[in-house]
Amino acid sequence: MSADPKPGTAQDARIIALIGTGHFLSHFYMLCLPPLFLFWREEFGASFAELGLAVALMSGTTALLQTPVGFWVDRHGARPFLVGGTLLMALAVSAMAAAPGIWAIWALAVLSGVGNSVIHPADYAILAGSIDKSRMGRAFALHTFTGNLGFALAPPVIALLAAAMGWRPALLLVGLLGVPVVAAILVQSRILRDQAKPKKTGDEPTGREILLSRPILMFFAFFLLSSMAGSGIQAFVITVLGKLWGTPVAVASTVLTGYMVGATGGTLVGGWIADGTKKSLIGFVVVLTLFAMAMILALGLLPLPELVLPLVGLLGGLAMGASRTPRDVMLKDASPPGQIGKVFGFVSSGLPLGGAITPVPLGFLIDMGYPQLVLPVVAGLLGLSLLCAGSAQAEARSRRAAPAPAE
Repeated sequence: MSADPKPGTAQDARIIALIGTGHFLSHFYMLCLPPLFLFWREEFGASFAELGLAVALMSGTTALLQTPVGFWVDRHGARPFLVGGTLLMALAVSAMAAAPGIWAIWALAVLSGVGNSVIHPADYAILAGSIDKSRMGRAFALHTFTGNLGFALAPPVIALLAAAMGWRPALLLVGLLGVPVVAAILVQSRILRDQAKPKKTGDEPTGREILLSRPILMFFAFFLLSSMAGSGIQAFVITVLGKLWGTPVAVASTVLTGYMVGATGGTLVGGWIADGTKKSLIGFVVVLTLFAMAMILALGLLPLPELVLPLVGLLGGLAMGASRTPRDVMLKDASPPGQIGKVFGFVSSGLPLGGAITPVPLGFLIDMGYPQLVLPVVAGLLGLSLLCAGSAQAEARSRRAAPAPAE
């Protein structure tokens, strides 16, 4: 008889807590560096370009390595990579406390990015193998929520700690927080099961063929375009509202805050939707995305009262956030058995890539005197993402329904 504990709600909650805490730290570490730029500029005499390179190196390394790490996760199992990656990520951040110059920050940012690249492929592989299918949507939702919470808390927490004790002790403290997280994962590792792996028959597609298949490429485009749209809202909604309608910065900022709060809370709503409507996920994604497009277009095309603007931002963000978890569940269902690490590693790399693509061209639109086009372009990107989502889902369903080849 197996010694593994029987799956249940309590065990699923423990698994989500372990995985979610690591995910929180990975996002926290990504945004704990920018608040320290002024400290580093004064101490190291670095330019702002050199300071920005630290964040670019950490994010870029994470994005580039997610796919190859996904291959290793599928081949060797997720748990050792999760432990090693989380520990490397945390120790690299804590080691920045002893950095003698900006060059050391760069090197450690790369190391932290290497550790961070493990998180998405390993997390999703473990969740897919460990969580009861009836609660998979909520598990994915809480996973996304903890990451967003890390993004939200990093700037104020590190700024307060740096002001109170200096930037070096602050980085040492937050970096070492990863050590007990790794210890908890090790102690409770027996409840973290890897994804199920089918027996090999010799005619399976290669990893490269899986990632370059039409449904997975369409999911990559879906994630990429959604991220491009979200990045456009975050970067320029305040500027656009000011230029179009003369909205004061204080009011326009509440629109962005409302959008971010809605997007974060919406992921939890999406989890319950995903668990309750297994057969019509694409329909909910379409409805939610169309509603978000309507809210974004309303901000850009209608001179709304200032009291209404934050509510419109909140509703748009809520719809965007709620569409995320069904999207993740659709991708899991489209992933071939035993291949979740590489699929999620590859497809989720579209998220940071999308965030990097959009701000410059949208900024050019504003520079050329066309701020009225920014929010319609964002809505158009969301519309294109729906076409990719529909194509991906239809192709994945047709492949699952196709009869197995005769032996």
